[in-house]
Amino acid sequence: MPSLASARYGKDNVRVYKVHKDAETGVQTVTEMTVCCLLEGEIETSYTQADNSVVVATDSIKNTIYIKAKEHPVNPPEVYASHLGQHFLDKYAHISAANIKVIVHRWTRMNIDGKPHPHSFFRDGQETRNVEARVTREGIVLKSGIADLTVLKSTGSAFHGFVRDEYTTLAETWDRILSTDVDSTWTWKLFPTVAAVEEGAERFNRAWETARNITMKVFAEDNSASVQATMYKMCEQILAAESEVELTSYSLPNKHYFEIDLSWHKGIKNTGKDAEVYAPQGGPNGLIKCEVRR
Repeated sequence: MPSLASARYGKDNVRVYKVHKDAETGVQTVTEMTVCCLLEGEIETSYTQADNSVVVATDSIKNTIYIKAKEHPVNPPEVYASHLGQHFLDKYAHISAANIKVIVHRWTRMNIDGKPHPHSFFRDGQETRNVEARVTREGIVLKSGIADLTVLKSTGSAFHGFVRDEYTTLAETWDRILSTDVDSTWTWKLFPTVAAVEEGAERFNRAWETARNITMKVFAEDNSASVQATMYKMCEQILAAESEVELTSYSLPNKHYFEIDLSWHKGIKNTGKDAEVYAPQGGPNGLIKCEVRR
């Protein structure tokens, strides 16, 4: 006999925009999010017996996402995600877990004539700030992160001393271009309640700034022996800086830039120390991942 091994359902790709208007100064602050909310609990019969009496409609979940964005601050997103998830446990006794993912899209305030504009913004990259919250009756597990932060350095990276055998064609190099799309996360210690998340909520913005700054500083300054060695240093420093973080992770694609041999045209030198023109590669690419636990 088959049995339902696991199940969750909800609403995905809910677009939310919220504006905070400071009546005293006239300054407005905007936040744009994409939210996913998936519920777990005593919902088996909706799958196995066509029993919809246990289903909180996904349209109701969508409406709740908007209402909670009105009722609570959406910054930092860790607090908003915790409030949203806790609502479903408080409202519906048969729901045992709410899985929330919040993607915050980047809007940066314009500077006009050297001054920050009170209500105008621009999109200065595809980087997002991400939060995942799993809210259960045992507590709240939060994972914060950065995604799609594209970085590149034109030197200061090497790769040599790797395994060489009959399958190897890659040449060793002591100087190469290093570029990647940063996907970094850090997992917090268990929070027992939403109140515990709210208390000292400034920790979340601080940790995001810290992790972002560490990522870029180590990337720029490390004389990289490999992507692996550089990303481990990033993880170490985040754990050292944030005492409430239990686990850090990075997933970094190695985006290749290949030298182009132009010697066929009038003997132009464009390899080795003379290389200036490269061909960016779309794929395949290396993909390097790690998790570092306290």
